[in-house]
Amino acid sequence: MNDLLRSAFVAASPRLSPPATPLRSWLIHGGVLLLWGLLFAMAFRLGNVQAWSVGVVYVLYDTVLLLFVGWQTLAILRPRGIALASAPLPHPAVAPHRATLGVIVAAHDEAAVLPVTLAALLGQTDAPDRIVIADDGSTDGTAELLTTRYGLESPEPGQLSAASTLHPNLHWLRLPHGGKAVALNAAVLCIDTETVLTVDGDTLLDARAIAAVRRAFSDEPALVAATGVITPVCSRTLGGRLLQWFQTYEYIRNFLSRYAWMRVDGLLLISGAFAGFRRDAVRAVGGFDTDCLVEDYELIHRLHRHAQAHGLDWRVRVLGDAQARTDAPSSVGAFLRQRRRWFGGFLQTQYWYRAMVGDRRYGWLGTAMLPVKAIDTLQPLYGLAAFGLLVMYLVRGDFGVLLPAAGVIAAKIVLDLVFHLWSVHLYRRWVGHNGEAGMLQAFAAALIEPFTFQLLRHTGAAWGWWTFLTGRGTWGRQQRVGLVDSDGAERRVDQK
Repeated sequence: MNDLLRSAFVAASPRLSPPATPLRSWLIHGGVLLLWGLLFAMAFRLGNVQAWSVGVVYVLYDTVLLLFVGWQTLAILRPRGIALASAPLPHPAVAPHRATLGVIVAAHDEAAVLPVTLAALLGQTDAPDRIVIADDGSTDGTAELLTTRYGLESPEPGQLSAASTLHPNLHWLRLPHGGKAVALNAAVLCIDTETVLTVDGDTLLDARAIAAVRRAFSDEPALVAATGVITPVCSRTLGGRLLQWFQTYEYIRNFLSRYAWMRVDGLLLISGAFAGFRRDAVRAVGGFDTDCLVEDYELIHRLHRHAQAHGLDWRVRVLGDAQARTDAPSSVGAFLRQRRRWFGGFLQTQYWYRAMVGDRRYGWLGTAMLPVKAIDTLQPLYGLAAFGLLVMYLVRGDFGVLLPAAGVIAAKIVLDLVFHLWSVHLYRRWVGHNGEAGMLQAFAAALIEPFTFQLLRHTGAAWGWWTFLTGRGTWGRQQRVGLVDSDGAERRVDQK
């Protein structure tokens, strides 16, 4: 039955074979690599700050992106009334359409956390029309939990169960273990709602999250994919709290960046842990790619490509009023493994869709966002090289390089500090509450992060390069302890 579910999407050709690489893509990607080589070589041939050119370029690139995000996110300060006044009013005789919405929870050995996840879904102010537990071959007691606690009858493999006797909108899809993408595809085939929301088993939705997603898809027929805003949660250990602190500000900056790129129709990155899709659009492009390490990110590329090829005005959004919490890595090892997978999947997708890079037919997406992503493929190498050279100059006592480089770093820290504080203010206004991000903590993060957390991120990304080049895409298991069930038991989550 699992093979039949796979074949249902084969005819739609989820991902075309990589086409011949256009010259513009060669020039963009090759130029980024060549520049890195030249800048690194300058460290051994020149003096003064020119010897640290790789660091200067790294700082300038990040500064340009900060200024772009800062400029685009000024729209958050616009009074809501202005936006509402400029929107067309619905015809008084026609009631607004209310999109049907179903939730898919892809779960593999999630018995310890499913009660928390389901409690959040069943406690929504706007209940979803369907909740499908896509059970990806669990062997940990998930079946007993769903039958005894939630009134579900065990279905045949590959079949959707009847509705729960306790919760009429709850269903169980039991599958052989095939990975998250396979489970999602099977659920998309079974669900009958206009909109599908994918939620990871370790992600807890705010009580108003479903209402916000449904409203967005109901109000904008062209919307085909949307992500909510996510807050990371780690363990209560000292290391976990420290990683949560850094990741909180990383998430704030990342979601504001997504808002900025959304403003120019260049958004590529949504969070599969909490993502809404127009079901027919997902089916039209062939579902989730089972070969990709980051199936949610790859799908957005395919939706953009399909829209351009067929002249469709499809949109991708980030929704500030749709919020959730997700379990984030609580140890350095877990964090590095996560970033290895994320960056390896990013490289994989960038390679598959290299023909879109620099293509003006995609607007800002092709001429700005994808070239930025081309630069990002080597950003970790730029960052690690810049840091490594500083250490070398420090060991050699070469203050002719260190002093001007310190001036560049100090200026960047000041800029980062201003942006950190400003981004926290914008974020609070955007999502409508203070959250866990404080101004004092943001100040400290801006000072400490460049020499700690940023290096950790780059190390994980460099590891992702190794995995991409070697083709080793097995990620194993890792312990997650940020979100716990009602009894406080720790749980384990399979990293697919």
